[in-house]
Amino acid sequence: MEHSSDDLIYDWNEIGRRHKPFGAVEFFDETLRDGLQNPSVKDPTIGEKLELIHLMSSIGIHAADIGLPGSTKRAYDDVLRMCQEIVSAKLPLRPAAAGRTVVADIAPMVDISQKAGVALEVYTFIGSSPIRLYAENWDLDRLLKSSAEAIDFAVKNGLPVAYVTEDTIRSRPEALAALFKNAVDHGASRLCLCDTVGHATPDGTRNLIRFTRNLLAAMGASHVKLDFHNHNDRGLGLVNALIAVEEGIDRVHGTAGGIGERVGNTAMELILLNLKLAGALDQQDLTNLIRYCEVASKATGMPVPVNYPLVGADAFRTSTGVHAAAIIKAHAKGDAWLADRIYSGVPAGMFGRSQEIEIGPMSGASNVQHWLRAHSIEPDAGLVQEILRQAKNTNQILATEAVLATVKAYREGAAGA
Repeated sequence: MEHSSDDLIYDWNEIGRRHKPFGAVEFFDETLRDGLQNPSVKDPTIGEKLELIHLMSSIGIHAADIGLPGSTKRAYDDVLRMCQEIVSAKLPLRPAAAGRTVVADIAPMVDISQKAGVALEVYTFIGSSPIRLYAENWDLDRLLKSSAEAIDFAVKNGLPVAYVTEDTIRSRPEALAALFKNAVDHGASRLCLCDTVGHATPDGTRNLIRFTRNLLAAMGASHVKLDFHNHNDRGLGLVNALIAVEEGIDRVHGTAGGIGERVGNTAMELILLNLKLAGALDQQDLTNLIRYCEVASKATGMPVPVNYPLVGADAFRTSTGVHAAAIIKAHAKGDAWLADRIYSGVPAGMFGRSQEIEIGPMSGASNVQHWLRAHSIEPDAGLVQEILRQAKNTNQILATEAVLATVKAYREGAAGA
């Protein structure tokens, strides 16, 4: 049955929306760089990394930071191998690598680019906030000199440069103005605005982006692209990333599962999920989005919480009687669209999953009947009541094995009678 969402869902989200629709934006994946700086993850094998870059390409990720090649020999070797794979497999994924604003960190990127035959985008970073400068005993002149030398070296060797000011959200405007002008004058084609410590609120995100846009316009450098990279320490990572997209950011950063330093980065899959539901990614194939998260989880050893949106085991699972009854009634109407939305703000089918109905202490007869039919078992009234009796006497949902054991015992009892 075909429906217009306006027929059955009144969408308060669209009333007075500030920016409609979301504009075009590129997605930049930090899973294999910032994601691996989380203290609890393991560094994936090169095979797992190669699988991940293929998955990134398949879900429409435009570019990815694939490591810090100046840090260790393994990091260098892995970045080189991934670049070679991108070239040989003709992946539509632009590789990038990170390094400090020192020539020694950028030289390995130049070497890898020449060996692999692809221009690694240089994300060269330096702390810019007054608290960082105080701790490091740095001054602005030192930052300007170091930045200029690093950018000059990358540009001279034909590599595009994104200039990354760490802790941008807590940096003084006069310092940012000087650093940004210096970076652009020396050939940086991108500026990356960072909420490195998860400090930003939506207002702060808007203010920083608008300040930088106005600054670039005043410099006659409106061609310079802007990135937004943020962390989730306040739990505001996703909303700030979406605000950045609303503000017209050119490239937004994220990681699979939101892994990253401390509590992590913004979750890439949740950015994509929300933009998809907002109608901004109608042409983007997200078939492999869940697979991307699952592979990243296994490769890094970071489990997905059961209640995690979209990917978690319970994301589309219910055992509550009233919820299950509504889903079942929608199925009875022969209406899969309705069944997928009646008790879910995220349509499971849009992302390759389905609504699941379990049996537990808050279940009703409809849960049991649906569960039995889904397992090709006739929902005899007596059997339904016996399963319900057991469910009401437990403190959690019944495992599949437990329900099937009850079915077997009930049938054997009925046969004996």
